[in-house]
Amino acid sequence: MPATLIEGKPIAAALRAEVAARVPRFKARTGRLPGLTVVLVGEDPASQVYVRNKGVLTREAGMISDEIKLPAQTSQADLLGVVARLNADPAVDGILVQMPLPGHIDTQKIIEAIDPAKDVDGLHPVNAGMLAQGMEALVPCTPKGCMIMLEKTGVTLAGANALVIGRSILVGRPMAALLIGASATVTVAHSKSRDLPGLCKAADIVIAAVGRPEMVRGEWLKPGAMVIDVGINRIPKDDGKTRLVGDVHFASALEVAGAITPVPGGVGLMTIACLLGNTLTAACLRSGIDPKTL
Repeated sequence: MPATLIEGKPIAAALRAEVAARVPRFKARTGRLPGLTVVLVGEDPASQVYVRNKGVLTREAGMISDEIKLPAQTSQADLLGVVARLNADPAVDGILVQMPLPGHIDTQKIIEAIDPAKDVDGLHPVNAGMLAQGMEALVPCTPKGCMIMLEKTGVTLAGANALVIGRSILVGRPMAALLIGASATVTVAHSKSRDLPGLCKAADIVIAAVGRPEMVRGEWLKPGAMVIDVGINRIPKDDGKTRLVGDVHFASALEVAGAITPVPGGVGLMTIACLLGNTLTAACLRSGIDPKTL
């Protein structure tokens, strides 16, 4: 029996609607709207589309959206100056510097320069450390979206064997921390891991976030496993055009998994929805409001 599809569209739409419903309550208590500023350096086409979509959905949720576009040759010092200005601006609740940055800029220095209270990407070492210790923190949007999708399936995370393939600070590491926080038994695999098919075969939950097209094969999976495919890879078609695929070979996995996210149409749609949630959470915390009471 083919796997159940974990569709991102309805889950993301529900999350955005929830955020939009809470924004007026925030304004009633503070007299202002939450504000998100996205900084884009350079003209990467994919980043431009992503930033534009973020702006549209932020405004649809009733929040203030601002975009700062800088030329690719912007110096690291100038970008740090922009971040410092946004840190000091009381109207800005969330700061997101769009990745990837041009090669002459030290990405880690930019991440560390962002005020942790406004770090809606959840990448600052303070937020990463708090998450690792099981404390409340701003969580990276993609792993947060993955957790919401898992929860929507009704799967029991406590005690489950979960395999995270990939150890990036953006997905793999925070994903592992979130799963540990949910009492799963977590293995993190990477390029040095031995017998990746064997690790997959033992996993009740597989999170594929390695950035290699269709690497995880259906025959690697445990029958009935939950598969969350974070990968977004563009590969050529026979007609010279391209198509998007994940890190999981979807057709073969569909015949083995219990549930699986499609690519496109899966995790990617959750990322912006979670960014909106993080922006509202940051606004609440900066205003002395417990987000759970809003």
